[in-house]
Amino acid sequence: MRIVQKWAVALAVVAAVALAGVAEAREPVPFKDSYRPGTIVVKTKERRLYLVMRGGQALRYTVGVGRRGKQWEGRTRISRKVVDPTFSPPKEVKHDIPSLPDLIPPGPKNPLGPRAMTLAGGEYAIHGTNRPKSVGGFVSYGCIRMYNRDVVDLFERVRVGTPVVVLP
Repeated sequence: MRIVQKWAVALAVVAAVALAGVAEAREPVPFKDSYRPGTIVVKTKERRLYLVMRGGQALRYTVGVGRRGKQWEGRTRISRKVVDPTFSPPKEVKHDIPSLPDLIPPGPKNPLGPRAMTLAGGEYAIHGTNRPKSVGGFVSYGCIRMYNRDVVDLFERVRVGTPVVVLP
């Protein structure tokens, strides 16, 4: 009986630690920067995406961003929203990972996850992932990578034309 209790306590501790990370993935926070409500602001160094709300608040999401040499900054807009996107690796990705197929259909192996929001110009997107442990790192070729539950949440809150500001 004592062994069962110890295992139960150990399991509860592991679950609490795991869920603590989940709780921190998306949270309302004070936001003092002067962007209009509805604007998405990505702070690359922080590895955070903010959806600006009214009243000096924002929803903060943890994100993966471009690795060294793949980071960018500027202003753009969401140009397209896609549910269950198909992934077609860009030339640079195919060059680095030649074993990738030309198309990866929606599903658990798709690196875009369940939602993608392409940014004007089409080179980058805000999307989910098939590698959740990479969220929070400097990991991508320039895209903004989110936990799947968070990208679904953000997807429902924004529209095509939403302004996006990417800061260093």
